[in-house]
Amino acid sequence: MQRIRPEMGTIGLFVDATREHARSTAAAAARTIREAGFRVALGEEQRGLALADDGTALEESVLLVTIGGDGTLLRAAQIAGPHGIPLFGINTGRLGFLTETDGKGENLSHLAAILRDGFSVDERVALRASVHGRHHLALNEIVVRRTQDSHMTPFGIFVDGKEAAVVPADGVVVATPTGSTGYFLSAGGPILSPAVAALGIIALLPHTLFTRPLVVPDTSEIALLCDAETVGVVLEADGRSVGPLHAGDRVEIVRSPINVRFARGAPLDFFTLLEDKLRWNAPLKERERG
Repeated sequence: MQRIRPEMGTIGLFVDATREHARSTAAAAARTIREAGFRVALGEEQRGLALADDGTALEESVLLVTIGGDGTLLRAAQIAGPHGIPLFGINTGRLGFLTETDGKGENLSHLAAILRDGFSVDERVALRASVHGRHHLALNEIVVRRTQDSHMTPFGIFVDGKEAAVVPADGVVVATPTGSTGYFLSAGGPILSPAVAALGIIALLPHTLFTRPLVVPDTSEIALLCDAETVGVVLEADGRSVGPLHAGDRVEIVRSPINVRFARGAPLDFFTLLEDKLRWNAPLKERERG
């Protein structure tokens, strides 16, 4: 990977302002950024944190630092992705699978190091879902699902124009490799390495004994079709509800022309990350110790 050493300019902060630890870590991050010779930008909705320098714009940042959990990073990806801004996540939440480092004790040595020494860029595939004339970006997954008060709905799944299945279920998830360790995994889907050029498809609580996850090339054009009697179904992008769906609606999902970029201090060791964060292989390790 090519190493990037950012020139003097603006570093953006995107903060989970609802949590005290995130707010205090953001204040420490702003000091670290200024000490490295950069200016600090915040989004309009976070200007109340009083950390931004006058005249700065988040969209003009050379790096966007997220402070919070994975949800905070996913929201920041909506801003960073279209502008090609690399994301650097500092975890002050629980899991922090997508973040680069933990902010325990407001330790920001990793942030100071990449501002001083530069970083490599890890490009991640994202999804674009289209319906009702609008496009929605998702780094992790697109979900079409029924709401709690609606009855089970048959969903049509099409891949490259061909019907793959019609499944009575609570919904359908289409995930990127990045998203395969999130909701997709919880729904029973396989883990996909970020190096795999593939997308995953899985039905949520299908009312059938034989429905299994699908893995298709990331060049595939996927369509999810709502049944003619569909009621109470919503479209979600990375956990955000982006609108209701109606009978006969067709959601078109393709690989986004925009990749989401991550700033890495060192190359990602995906399997070590699985072990550290998701306890992958933990039972075997415990047997070895015994």
